[in-house]
Amino acid sequence: MTTRRMKGIGRREASKYLESLMGGPLTLGAALAGLREAEARSLAEFAKLIGVSRSHLCDIEQGRRAVSPERAARFAQALEQSEAQFVRLALQDQIRSAGLRLTVAVKAA
Repeated sequence: MTTRRMKGIGRREASKYLESLMGGPLTLGAALAGLREAEARSLAEFAKLIGVSRSHLCDIEQGRRAVSPERAARFAQALEQSEAQFVRLALQDQIRSAGLRLTVAVKAA
């Protein structure tokens, strides 16, 4: 789906589309990897940008490390992305890893 075609759809539909491409649920790690690859940055460059080690970023991208909501918000700020979306993904990852079948919704206070 091109950017032009995606303009008219909401975040929920965009997330579902990305999940269909990935073959599974959208995670914070996958979102970070996608942003990094879209910017053609190395793991080391991107890790420095968000303030973590290269190996830590690799673990996040591969789903081996969870990210706190606070850290997700800092990542979003560093990358000029939506804090609400990054925090939602971090919380959703934690809920999914706990085996709960719940969906998280986050909005600014």
